[in-house]
Amino acid sequence: MEIKKAFGEAVREIRISQGKSQEQLAFDSNLDRTYISGVERGIRNISVVNIQKLAEAFAMSLTELFERVERQAKR
Repeated sequence: MEIKKAFGEAVREIRISQGKSQEQLAFDSNLDRTYISGVERGIRNISVVNIQKLAEAFAMSLTELFERVERQAKR
């Protein structure tokens, strides 16, 4: 699976498991909701700065986030 798609699917999976809407995740990460949508659909090439913002919004380490991405990529 393409990395952008795997990353986006992992973000969506985590967001839903935490009971957050895209709007809430956008607020928590200080990113725009449309940007979150693009990341989840795998059409945005997200920067490391924004990956860190998402990890913080999820209360996860970068390692935990990338482990989820790696599992998603193997599906």
